[in-house]
Amino acid sequence: MIKTGNPIISIYTEMTPNPETMKFVVNKLLYPNKSIDFPDAASTKPSPLAAELFTFPFIRGVFICSNFVTLTKTNDTDWMDVIPSIKQFLKEYLEDNRTVINEEEIVVAPVTSGDESEVVQRIRELLENYVKPAVEMDGGAIQFKDYHEGVVTLMLQGSCSGCPSSMITLKAGIEGMMKRMIPEVKEVVAEAE
Repeated sequence: MIKTGNPIISIYTEMTPNPETMKFVVNKLLYPNKSIDFPDAASTKPSPLAAELFTFPFIRGVFICSNFVTLTKTNDTDWMDVIPSIKQFLKEYLEDNRTVINEEEIVVAPVTSGDESEVVQRIRELLENYVKPAVEMDGGAIQFKDYHEGVVTLMLQGSCSGCPSSMITLKAGIEGMMKRMIPEVKEVVAEAE
């Protein structure tokens, strides 16, 4: 039966560099120009969608960004066994126009840097213009957390969290670029989970 008034949702999957995560891309904006990470079921208060995804016994993490959801599975799960059921669930959920994110429920943690120094502004600009677009293509996100005495602290989310190659990307890619473009940067580290 075709429902009138509701958009037809199409979903396709993309593998990410992290074998434990899969990116589910939707033809609808879910959380425009923003991202939010749910590392466990207890953190899902702002997202009814994330809460329901955690009811699947094989889901360990949910990351929602723009027009995709990146899911992290348990080690003993094969993606080929579960992709059809996840796609069907997402399709029905979104075609019913159910809530993805309740903005009122989001608690924003303050950035610990204090003042917006010129260095912090340049770090944020590099992340926004160069790092975030590339990382989002792989189903993840990197959030700026702090800059103190030459050390930039970033938080890895979505497919980046727990990815075997994330430290190589962080050190060889992001740290190398920041050191070249912002001489004050001496090191880039990931926030401990």
